[in-house]
Amino acid sequence: MSGDRKLELSADEMRALGYRVVDMIVEHAAALPDARVAQSASRAEMEARLREPAPAEGRGWNSVLDRVSAEVLRPMTHNSHPRFFAYVPGPGNFVGAMADALVSGFNPFAGAWAMSPGAAQVELVTLSWLREACGLPATAGGLFVSGGSMANLTALAAARHHLLGEDFSRAVIYTSDQTHSSVQRAARVLGFRADQLRLLPADDGFRLDPARVQAEMDRDKAAGRIPFCVVATAGTTSTGAVDPMGVLAEICRAHGAWLHVDGAYGAAAALTAEGRAALPGLGEADSVSLDAHKWLFQPFECGCLLVRDATLLRDAFRLVPAYLRDTDLSEEEVNFRDWGVQLTRGFRALKLWMTVQVFGMDAVRDAIVWGMRLAEAAERELRARPGWEIVTPAHLGIVTFRWRPAEMEDAEVDEEQRRITAALAADGYALLSTTELRGRTVLRLCTINPRTGEAEIAETVRRLDAIARGPG
Repeated sequence: MSGDRKLELSADEMRALGYRVVDMIVEHAAALPDARVAQSASRAEMEARLREPAPAEGRGWNSVLDRVSAEVLRPMTHNSHPRFFAYVPGPGNFVGAMADALVSGFNPFAGAWAMSPGAAQVELVTLSWLREACGLPATAGGLFVSGGSMANLTALAAARHHLLGEDFSRAVIYTSDQTHSSVQRAARVLGFRADQLRLLPADDGFRLDPARVQAEMDRDKAAGRIPFCVVATAGTTSTGAVDPMGVLAEICRAHGAWLHVDGAYGAAAALTAEGRAALPGLGEADSVSLDAHKWLFQPFECGCLLVRDATLLRDAFRLVPAYLRDTDLSEEEVNFRDWGVQLTRGFRALKLWMTVQVFGMDAVRDAIVWGMRLAEAAERELRARPGWEIVTPAHLGIVTFRWRPAEMEDAEVDEEQRRITAALAADGYALLSTTELRGRTVLRLCTINPRTGEAEIAETVRRLDAIARGPG
């Protein structure tokens, strides 16, 4: 294909390309349950396949898609696979994927109301659904961001601006050693010193201990420091543990501190009765992060931040240089560029909005509950087999466990968990991951994909058991 300075295809070529892309996605989804969960390749292999000078002449979209299929998308771990139980799955859904295609094709600028009022209004409506689910008041608002890392960063930036102003040298942030590493990264990016972030030992249930937080705050205040912010977690990555948010909110109010809840994993469960029961105090937070690309089944990237007083986001981030005044029209019209870090931002809300419109919120709720049931099923399967120890019972779709032969020392048992994980990955049927709890390596299943069946859970446990009892 010769060069085209307009970077255009004909209408017929665009249709043909689009149809083939859709066919590739559908074929991938249909074949996924029978495929290996993960395939990888070394850096040397990928360099050999893909390293080249930029082509001066176009090669035609058909041959390029052939190459994408064979060389780019083949060696990958399928986060949306029904037997991907590692880390936190990204189940996605086809409607969300098509919403992303629409967003890419129409390319709306979602930073200013005047540029795309439909995008802004859909974002406002979708945020209101999540706000209500989390139990936050009508004053709350927020925005969609790339994920939990950016949501946590944005929340801490808004809190710092509101409570500390320009001088935050004496401020202290309190959280547990089970908190996601993105909180540490956010503090670093925002200029907090390492000694301003207190990673407190979690209690026996892997939760942030309010008594320890209270004691640390009192000690810091007596020493002339400022208790600034507590970061609680609604669904830790390792165990699904939920920090006592209501009690922590009371402590924060007494000290004039901010309570941020990292609910990137678990907050979406508040859409269900079971989830609300597991998340008491969520609505008392000053801010909540939530990842729709986890337990709301959206393609990456679809994170969200909600702030109890939405005006605090605008106070922290709004800047209107001369070249943007034409789009700064009315207080009623929300310019999301004023509510976060990004000026240029994509229309992330559409995929969640379309998913709910197509399937209905009841179906989304049922899918969330199914994830909890699958973790409970995995726990039952494990308890039925001798030699397996449940470390933390199924909670919010996560169960942790350990193969524990009686004759082995702890260090040997740790190595056994790593051997089992590697052997299951090599088997290809399912994938899980390890974590560390109380200094010991444990196995972990996260079961939030609504397309996973109970039979697949049972077969995964059967294969784990066979690997564990096989030669080491």
